[in-house]
Amino acid sequence: MFEDSERLSPTRTPDAVAARLEELILDGVFRPGQLLPSERRLCERLGVSRTSLREGLRVLRSKGIIVTRQGRGSVVAELVAGRDDSPLMHLFRDHPRTLFDLLEVRSLLEGESASLAAERATPADRVLIQRRYEAMTAYVENSGNIDVEQLAHLDHAFHLAICQASHNPVLVHTLQSLTDLLLSSVFASVKNLYHREAPRQMINRQHARLYRAVMEGKPQAARRAALDHLSGIEQQLRGIETEDRRLERSAMRLGVWE
Repeated sequence: MFEDSERLSPTRTPDAVAARLEELILDGVFRPGQLLPSERRLCERLGVSRTSLREGLRVLRSKGIIVTRQGRGSVVAELVAGRDDSPLMHLFRDHPRTLFDLLEVRSLLEGESASLAAERATPADRVLIQRRYEAMTAYVENSGNIDVEQLAHLDHAFHLAICQASHNPVLVHTLQSLTDLLLSSVFASVKNLYHREAPRQMINRQHARLYRAVMEGKPQAARRAALDHLSGIEQQLRGIETEDRRLERSAMRLGVWE
């Protein structure tokens, strides 16, 4: 999990140990809700004494960055507290018109993250992206009846793996703080588009194009693929919205004469 270059001097202070662990959390090595390795493992990989490690962990607990439970170890805390239950999140989820605003935000964030991932991805990052992409495509190819929620999670995991490969902690945590909203936008696109032949083929092609651009280390192509993907989804959803409104108006006119 760690690189040898991440090892600290055994004489480092507890504050230095805490700072290094904070960097690993920011970099996504340890993620919200994840159980930290054992003290023995952390001491070995960071090259510090158990006393320094325990003091460093105490610093993180005092900041609310980790939560320690007796007999269960330390877990990385949810860094954006109450993000899914805030009044703003409820407003966003309960009003579908914000979907297009969310797609616009995704374009701003995911276009850049795809470009950075193509430029910065390590071999380990590419392995994870490949796993997420293959899991998504295998499910599509081998499932007779697509479960919308499951496919949305697989789709989101693919995009998140690309974002994590950007190695920009602020970008990664910004997207992770919007997980529920992002999933809602993915769910909407899958639910409304994937059962239609043309949009389904479009989405599959765009995912493949994005995957190849990132894996081949082509930043401009990756950014363009991400933007085209989200733009295509928006256009398709707006077309459906317009069609639904026409159908609604037709039904209302019909009701007048019946």
